[in-house]
Amino acid sequence: MSKIRFAVAGCSGRMGRMLVDAVLSSADGELVVALEHTGSAFIGKDAGELVGSACGVKITDDLSALSTCDVLIDFTRPEGTLAHLHACVQHKTGIVIGTTGFDAVGKAEIEAASKNIPVVFAPNMAVGVNAVFKLLEVAAGILNEGYDIEVIETHHRYKVDAPSGTALRMGEVVAKALGRSLDEDAIYGREGLTGERPSRQIGFSTIRGGDVVGDHTVLFAGLGERIEITHKSASRMPYASGSLRAARFIKDKASGLFDMQDVLGLR
Repeated sequence: MSKIRFAVAGCSGRMGRMLVDAVLSSADGELVVALEHTGSAFIGKDAGELVGSACGVKITDDLSALSTCDVLIDFTRPEGTLAHLHACVQHKTGIVIGTTGFDAVGKAEIEAASKNIPVVFAPNMAVGVNAVFKLLEVAAGILNEGYDIEVIETHHRYKVDAPSGTALRMGEVVAKALGRSLDEDAIYGREGLTGERPSRQIGFSTIRGGDVVGDHTVLFAGLGERIEITHKSASRMPYASGSLRAARFIKDKASGLFDMQDVLGLR
């Protein structure tokens, strides 16, 4: 069986280095392209040196190199990801998108691109987190009366969007299971004289600090008991491993928009 030819965007970043390492360590993957933004000091350097072992792949900002790949994995920023997405459409290259913080226009561009290439777009690629999404769906269906729901997330000081995409997806899963609308029932912070908590409210709390990779908890608080469903990431490797799994899922697909629930068969 031929190896999957990978491209990694933002290869010099924290997540990018983890992805480079994961691809180089995989039995069925081959790193073909390592992308960085124009002007990066890393352009021209060997991508393998980012993780301690030269591999012969030079870091580039030339998006035409995507024509040599099967799948691009992208955990950069929305504006960068959309530029890479358009290049993927041009070169018929699949894409796994772990970037968060897209607005409605960006999400529409991703959906439009998926009519021409295969796309996995998910707020969190970790298999464990996606198992939690399924657990939340079940829990919300059971705890559908008399429980207040709060989503609490913690990330490192460098994260630029809040709440995290994972926290928002958790809220969406719970809201859907309860027949609620996150647009109408979510609150993203409290201050001052807030009044009594509405029963339908889904609260979000965001913590930023240090080097926390990512902690997420959904709290179901009832009278006399609390149920907490928590996922904690000790490293970025689960995101990288899940991304490779997503790439394997779309390698032979012509087009379509998928998420990790599709990849893992959890629909």
